[in-house]
Amino acid sequence: MDGIETTNDVGHGDKYATKLMITMVSVALLVNYVETMVIPGIPTIQKEYGITSSLASWITSIFLIAGAATTPLFGKFGDIYGKRKMFILVLTIYIIGLVIAAFSTTIYDLLAARAIQGMGFAIVPLALALLADKLPPEKLGIAQGAISSTFAIGAAFGLIVGAYIEEYYGWRDAFMIALVLSLLLLVLSLKIIEKDTTRQHVKVDYGGIAFLIAGITLCMMYITEGPTRGWDSMDNLALLIPGLISLLLFFVYEARQDNPLIPMRILKIKNILLSNIIGLLSSMAMFIVFFALTYYTQLPKPYGLGMTTIESGLVMAPAAITMLFVGPIAGRALSRLGPKPILISGSLIGIMGMGMFVMFRGDSFAVMIDEIFTLTGLILTMIPIINIITLSSPKENTAVSLGFNTSIRDIGGAIGPVIATTVMTSFVVSIVAIVGGSSMVVGTAPSSMAFDIIFTIGIVIMVTALILGLFIKNYSFKKNEV
Repeated sequence: MDGIETTNDVGHGDKYATKLMITMVSVALLVNYVETMVIPGIPTIQKEYGITSSLASWITSIFLIAGAATTPLFGKFGDIYGKRKMFILVLTIYIIGLVIAAFSTTIYDLLAARAIQGMGFAIVPLALALLADKLPPEKLGIAQGAISSTFAIGAAFGLIVGAYIEEYYGWRDAFMIALVLSLLLLVLSLKIIEKDTTRQHVKVDYGGIAFLIAGITLCMMYITEGPTRGWDSMDNLALLIPGLISLLLFFVYEARQDNPLIPMRILKIKNILLSNIIGLLSSMAMFIVFFALTYYTQLPKPYGLGMTTIESGLVMAPAAITMLFVGPIAGRALSRLGPKPILISGSLIGIMGMGMFVMFRGDSFAVMIDEIFTLTGLILTMIPIINIITLSSPKENTAVSLGFNTSIRDIGGAIGPVIATTVMTSFVVSIVAIVGGSSMVVGTAPSSMAFDIIFTIGIVIMVTALILGLFIKNYSFKKNEV
């Protein structure tokens, strides 16, 4: 069937739907903001605790690993015990993570806090699932567009606001501000979100949970440690091999369960399979851009643009503001055209944006325009896949399907910076200074070719997403008058 029929009796009225959407978007924006908010403060944290750069990098890595490993679990619990109940629980866990971070006295306190915050990332798929339960499909696209745009908006503003707070107040104050906002959103959520149905008679698949968490955690640790330990080092392979075995056992084990964590039949649905792959690719591309631009804009001239941390963040601000409008507009267009045209358009715009980075990045204005095009393309790619997974999954598995997709995107988010780092350390030029009347090499910096290669990889990723998108089956929305 080419159309998805809907009726006017879905949900509890436009007023409730609006309140729910504003609440869910606000929470998603906060979580995505906190993900990158701490990045500008990492050099200060490293100096304060007297730790290596390798250990300091885990401040961001552990967030992604914990989120990727546990998000499907909370999604499944939401499908079983109620999405509202799990949403409130995860938001509470998230707040605990912010409290520990704000008052951490050692690096290990902070890493534990970031892991707890990463678990809180399950809020996003639970928010999407709550909206799917309460909104008719022809309005759902707008809400999904708004939440999807928070991936880019939150991450960009995290770098901008985080840099400002770090410079004038301190990184602990950044967590304190996020804590206050989270408490306000918890109160709002308790007041706004209505109770939903539960399926408490369903047995929880703890075996599948164990295999999936172990597999994702070990594989993401391998990816994270690859640039420092070496991809073929025995220490790192000791993470990869058992991780892959755990994932293989997960799929074998799940195929034999009556109530699996993630029903295999769902992952075999063509639209869902392609959407998960495209989600992985789009997240890789997004974090490649964020990571490469952070370095490029702050490298001294002529190797980069020679900006301060705050100036670098402000260059990203116009793109983040643009996403405030792109998301809802794309969601409205999706409701009329279906997901495929939006996905194809996003891939093409993303390819154009990456190409512009290769050819035009000589000043801050060029970088700003390049980023607007690139992030617009990426958001237009992400919005349709969330809609596809929501409407292609059985209603009783919506949250776990969205949670699995979030895990896939977290993995992509971890791979992206590794790709950028590997290229930047492989293609370098010498930094030469005049010392005592003589030229002396005082360091190295990523070459112009390194950034050309990074953004060319981005083009290849978006072309791959475009090709996969061509095989997506489109659908439209037909509304029945009651």
